[in-house]
Amino acid sequence: MADMDADTAAHTEPSVEEEEPFFSNLDLLLFSLIVGLVVYWYMSRKKPEPIPEFKKLDTAAPAARETSFIEKMKKTGKNIIVFYGSQTGTGEEFANRLSKDAQRYGMKGMAADPEEYEMAELARLSQIENSLAIFCMATYGEGDPTDNAQDFYDWLQEIDDEDLSGLNYTVFALGNKTYEHYNAMGKYVDKRLEELGAKRIFDLGLGDDDGNLEEDFVSWREQFWPSVCEHFGVEASGDDSSIRQYELKEHTDLNMNKVYSGEMGRLKSFEVQKPPYDSKNPFLAPVTVNRKLNKAGDRHLMHVELDITGSKIRYDSGDHVAVFPTNDSAMVNKLGQILGVDLDVVISLNNLDEESNKKHPFPCPTTYRTALTHYLDISQPPRTNVLYELAQYASDPKDQENMRRMSSSSPEGKALYHSWVQGACRNILAILEDMPSLRPPVDHLCELLPRLQARYYSIASSSKVHPDRISICAVVVEYKTPTGRTNKGVATNWLKNKLERGWLKEQGKEVGETVLYFGCRYKNEDYIYQEELEEAEKKGVLTQLNIAFSRDQEQKVYVQHLLKNSKEHLWKLIHSDNAHIYVCGDAKNMAKDVQTALQDIAEELGGMTRTQATDYVKKLMTKGRYSQDVWT
Repeated sequence: MADMDADTAAHTEPSVEEEEPFFSNLDLLLFSLIVGLVVYWYMSRKKPEPIPEFKKLDTAAPAARETSFIEKMKKTGKNIIVFYGSQTGTGEEFANRLSKDAQRYGMKGMAADPEEYEMAELARLSQIENSLAIFCMATYGEGDPTDNAQDFYDWLQEIDDEDLSGLNYTVFALGNKTYEHYNAMGKYVDKRLEELGAKRIFDLGLGDDDGNLEEDFVSWREQFWPSVCEHFGVEASGDDSSIRQYELKEHTDLNMNKVYSGEMGRLKSFEVQKPPYDSKNPFLAPVTVNRKLNKAGDRHLMHVELDITGSKIRYDSGDHVAVFPTNDSAMVNKLGQILGVDLDVVISLNNLDEESNKKHPFPCPTTYRTALTHYLDISQPPRTNVLYELAQYASDPKDQENMRRMSSSSPEGKALYHSWVQGACRNILAILEDMPSLRPPVDHLCELLPRLQARYYSIASSSKVHPDRISICAVVVEYKTPTGRTNKGVATNWLKNKLERGWLKEQGKEVGETVLYFGCRYKNEDYIYQEELEEAEKKGVLTQLNIAFSRDQEQKVYVQHLLKNSKEHLWKLIHSDNAHIYVCGDAKNMAKDVQTALQDIAEELGGMTRTQATDYVKKLMTKGRYSQDVWT
C-alpha cells in the first residue's frame, strides 16, 4: 500500500517532461536478487560437499517381548511348558504348581500365558527332547474360553492342515458341574489336539468347583507325574524340598513416588486417572448410595450405586461390573504381629528366572502392607500346595506332619484338609493362630498366596436411564470364623430388565407384557425392592407381579410352582408372542427347577415329547430368548 500511495501522490504533482527509465528501482532490486541466487547456486554446485561413506553397523534388534516359547525353552533348558486359560487366577495357579513340580521329577518347566506366545509353534515342540505341553484350561460363561485363551481357541478352530504329530500333551480342565457346558473348553482342547495328531500321554483331568476342585487337581496331579516319568523313562529326583520362584530385595532408600500403593498396572494411576479403563487400569468410582434393602432377618441385602461420571465407561443391560476389593486392615495388622514383621518395609520379589515374562508375583516395588491389603488373597482357605511349602517352617514335628499329610492325596490327608481347613473355613491367619509353631518368612508367604481377584456383580441399572451410574444389588454374608471373614455374593439382576422397560414406557414407547416371578424366604424379611416392584405394577410397567414367599407357610412355595399355576398364559407368551425369558438366582437348584418347569409346560401344552421339550428350551437359549445370570 505504501508504493501505491507514493505512485498516486506522484500523479497529482505537476508533470515534468522527462524520459521514464526502462527499469525501475524495484525491477533492478529484483533482478540483482535473482542474479545473486543463480550465482550462489552455480558456485555451490561447482563445489559440492563430499558425502562421506558410512560403514553399515551391525546393530542389535530392538528389545521386544519374546513370543517364541520354543526359543525361550531352548535358552533356559526347559522341556515342559504349562499353558493356562484362567479368568479368576485358579488356572494360572495350577499351572505354576505344575511347572514347579517338574523340578521335583528331574525336569524343568515353565508356566505360560497363551495370549503372549505364538501357539502355532506347538508343531515345533518335538525339537526339544522329552518335551511336554500341559494345558490347564478353565471354562468361562456359557462354555466359552477365558479371555486370555480366546486367540488360542480361535486358532484351534481355524486350522485344518496343521500337523501336531510330534506334540506330547495332557489337559486338566477347570469347571463347575452346576453349569450346562461343564468343562467345555478343556474337553475341546483335549479332543482338538488329538484330532490334529498330537499324542495324549495322560488322561484328561476334570476339576469340579461345585465339589472340591483342589481335591480333584491333587488326585489327578499325583497320578500324572509318575505316568510322565514312565513315559519318558526318567526317575523322580526325590527332591521334596521347597522350591522358591522369587527372591526378596528390600529397598532402604527408594523414592516413595516409585512405590506401588495398590495400583493394578500403571504406577500412580489412582492419583491421575486416564482412560481407557480395564482390569489393569480400573476407574475409581465414588459410592453414592449404599442402602440396606431388607427389613429384618440375619442377612444384609444392600443396594449400591457407583458414580462413573467422566469415565467414558459404557455398559449394556446384562453386563457385569468388576469391583476390586481390599482386605480387612485388622487382618493385615494381625498377620504382621504374628509374623513379627514391619509391614511398611519396601520390598520387591524378583523372579529367579530372568527369562520369565512374569517378573514379579504382584506389582513391585511395594510394601508388605500394600501386598497383603491389595494384591494377595488372605481370606480364603489356602490350597494344599501352600500348606506343603509352609510345613518346613513349623517347629513342632506334629504340626509339620499334619500339614504335609493335608497336602497329600491320601484318604486320610484329604479328610483332614477338608475338615480342618475347608470345613472350618480357616484362612491363613486362622491357621497361623491355631498353629503357634508355624512362623514362615513373610516374603515366602507372599510368594505362595494367590492374587486377590475382582468380584463381578450383575448390573442392576439401565444405561438408557442412568448412563453415568451403575447400580448393583449384593448380599453380605458373614461366617463366624476366628478372623470374622466376610464374603460378598452376587445378587439378582432381574430388576434392571424391568426398569429399563419402565423408562421406555415413560417415553411413550410400546412395550410388551412384562411378567415377573420373584421368590424369597419371608415377606417381612427379604422382600427386596418391594416398594419399587409394587409401584412398577401400579404404573403398568409390570403386567403381573407374582411373588413366592417360600417359608411364610407350612408348605414351601417356589417360583417354579407359580410358573405351573399360570402355565397357559405363560405358554402363550413364550410360544405365540415370542417372549424373552430372564432367569437370575441360584444355579444349583432354582435355575434347574425353572428350566424343568418350562420343559414340563412345553411338553404338556405344546404336545411335545420330553426330548422335543428339552430341545425347544435349548433353542430358546441359542436364539438369545432365554438368558441366565446364575451362580453357585
